Amino acid sequence: MPQIIKQDNKEPITHIATAEEVKPLLFQKLMEELDEFKATPNEEEFADMLEVIDGIAYAFNLDMEKVLAIKTEKLKERGGFYERIILEKVIE
Repeated sequence: MPQIIKQDNKEPITHIATAEEVKPLLFQKLMEELDEFKATPNEEEFADMLEVIDGIAYAFNLDMEKVLAIKTEKLKERGGFYERIILEKVIE
């Protein structure tokens, strides 16, 4: 982003976020990107969300290979969203 601002002959004022400062900023950015995707659902907006998710994984020291393996296991055990099944209630 600073490079784009400089191309417009403007001067960006920046700082490097601390490890703790960046976490809530990433959550906020994810919400912004989600809103953009909801308004314009396309591959570019979805990619923006994934980029922020990668940043969150890095900020929290998460192993994305492990995350994806867990995702695959959960899909096998519980199914996914592809079938569009909605749980309305559970009768005891």
